[in-house]
Amino acid sequence: MLLATDLDGTFLGGDPKDRLSLYQTIAAHPEIRLAYVTGRSLESVLPLLADPTLPQPDFIISDVGASLVHGDSLQPIQPLQSAVDALWPGDSQVASALERFNLERQDVPQVRRCSYFCSPEQAANPALLEIAESLGCDLLYSAERYLDFLPKGVNKGSSLQALIDWLELDNDQVLTAGDTLNDLSMLSGQFKGVCVGESEDGLLQATRQYSRVFHAERAGCGGILEAFVHFGFLGKQGIAAEGKQVADPGKADLVMVYHRLPYEEFRGADGKLQRRRPTSPNGIIPTLLSFFGDGRAGSWVAWAEHDEASGETFDSHTTVDAERYPKLTAARVALSKEEVNIFYKRFSKEAFWPTLHTFWERAQFREDDWQVFLKVNRAFAERTALEAAEGATVWLHDYNLWMVPGYLRELRPDLRIAFFHHTYFPSADVFNVLPWRRQIIGSLLQCDYIGFHIPRQVENFVDAARGVMPLQTISRQNCAPRFITYGCAVGLERMTTAVDTGNRVVKLGAHPVGLDIERVRSALAAPKIRQMMERLRTELAGVKLILSVERLDYTKGILEKLNAYERLLEENPELLGKVTLVTVCVPAAKEMTIYDELQGQIEQAVGRINGRFARIGWTPLQFFFRSLPFEEVSAWYAMADVMWITPLRDGLNLVAKEFVAAQGLLGGRGVLVLSEFAGAAAELKGALLTNPHDPVDMVQTCYVALNMPKVEAQDRLRELFDIVSYNDIRRWGDEFLAAVSDPQEQLDRALGLVG
Repeated sequence: MLLATDLDGTFLGGDPKDRLSLYQTIAAHPEIRLAYVTGRSLESVLPLLADPTLPQPDFIISDVGASLVHGDSLQPIQPLQSAVDALWPGDSQVASALERFNLERQDVPQVRRCSYFCSPEQAANPALLEIAESLGCDLLYSAERYLDFLPKGVNKGSSLQALIDWLELDNDQVLTAGDTLNDLSMLSGQFKGVCVGESEDGLLQATRQYSRVFHAERAGCGGILEAFVHFGFLGKQGIAAEGKQVADPGKADLVMVYHRLPYEEFRGADGKLQRRRPTSPNGIIPTLLSFFGDGRAGSWVAWAEHDEASGETFDSHTTVDAERYPKLTAARVALSKEEVNIFYKRFSKEAFWPTLHTFWERAQFREDDWQVFLKVNRAFAERTALEAAEGATVWLHDYNLWMVPGYLRELRPDLRIAFFHHTYFPSADVFNVLPWRRQIIGSLLQCDYIGFHIPRQVENFVDAARGVMPLQTISRQNCAPRFITYGCAVGLERMTTAVDTGNRVVKLGAHPVGLDIERVRSALAAPKIRQMMERLRTELAGVKLILSVERLDYTKGILEKLNAYERLLEENPELLGKVTLVTVCVPAAKEMTIYDELQGQIEQAVGRINGRFARIGWTPLQFFFRSLPFEEVSAWYAMADVMWITPLRDGLNLVAKEFVAAQGLLGGRGVLVLSEFAGAAAELKGALLTNPHDPVDMVQTCYVALNMPKVEAQDRLRELFDIVSYNDIRRWGDEFLAAVSDPQEQLDRALGLVG
């Protein structure tokens, strides 16, 4: 069958449960083809195609029948579109002929039609009909307000009939649905049709004599479902079976959805899979675990590699820590090694990572990889839907899971979905390079709450979303005093905090991830680390230490920093023998071959600098191309005179906060030189900001840091430590969940409805 339906008030209307039931019915029956037949322009329909909860149409008839396109490619349906084009005299001819009537043209996109606001008295003017006939146009007046000039003989009904003939369908295989007189041409009896509940009286009167047009009681989608039963489409049993959730709700009140498990899996000596606490430094995992420490029933959804050919049984559920988190379950999503390589190690890092960090020219977009990405995100959503209790909160993390909200909202509309974007979110002109931007934005807008590190990233997201669908701003707030507003590349004065998509209100917030101060304190208190610091004091006597800690990545600006350091020594010969740069660079995984060229360039720069400037007893640059234990890195933090962090683009940068914590706990006065393109720059007042794209500024700022008076350095460090110690990792998590927990109350507060 073909369901040809109007949108506003019909396919987009009705009770939410009826909408979900109809949409799931269509999804469950591939034999149902769907056509949107609307007065909107195609441009105005595009936002709907980004909504993952809506069935994607096979065909779109827009502009009151004047535009006919395929739903997937959005290309014209030929020769049907050409036949309509031949009948249209042109916008300028119609507009010129109507100038003397002083009609207000509707400020909506229009193609092959001219639409005006018009009172009933104006519409009764016979001169309008004369002009229409002279131009070879038809007039359509609806809702006692809208006047449309259309190509002769073209309307929703005629274009639908042309489509049906082109598809070689019988009219009995078609069900049309509408709610206003604008829909009369496709509800005039040639097809089976339904006037949904709450339809315009004029439409009900005009169709009352048609035996093939059913008048439903329920509005919108509910009326279409009634018509399915009335006309026997799919049968009563088939309709009754639709609209069910994937399974009964689970038990978890809070579901954490993260790409990593809260423990590490490894093969023991016996070859069996075993578990241990995470050994790699990741302060977020312990914090997220802490939300289950009060006995809260919860689930942690993450992927686990599984080889079906191995014959091993896959445990979909395991405990995490029965003693500390007795009601927390790890729900494992089974992925093959190939799926892990494509989803995480290749596609995410080669397509999304460079685009998010504004290096879009490095991105590689593969449709096959995108399909794997969708498959994995769907698997995450299905597992989450099974875990969550009725009305539970789901907390999703980062861009690897962009498409989960869309799938999850369809499966479990009762859930409260929150998303935190750990990675930088770029401006719209960069993000829009992504071939799948509409699907991604459409999915994210199914969330109830979306958090980013800083206001700039929030506003970048809102701008990107506005390019996909119309959004109404509901509330905004000043960014000060929490964030820097001016004098910083990522500063912002005001931030959007809630938008209305037309279907839901999405709240937005800025939450810079904090630091686990106790982890730093424990590291510095370890006897072997105290011994290491004593040794470093002796070795560095008379030499100022510039420290740099980062991962191997082109976004971190490592090569640019090395070149700036070479220039610093070249332009300031008095520094020779008096400073040393220690760089700790964590290498990428073996599979990350995209970094091989960068690694070679860095090694050449290190050799060149040491070759030019090294003297007996002094090495200008020490480069550790390996991962050091966090405790050892903390010792280096404590010894540094200058911490030089200059990423070209970074979502936040926790290394800067780790340095501040180590220095602050020991009463140090190290100077933080921070890229103004790192998210932390908007938060860490007291840092010296530098532009990593400007070699001159890099050199000058580092020189100022090396020569800063002790009193100023102490004052800056004191201000930084106050920020880092107060806004710690626990406060980050608590504030995020508090913002998610009661969105209606906070929205009312934003609107001034409560004090």
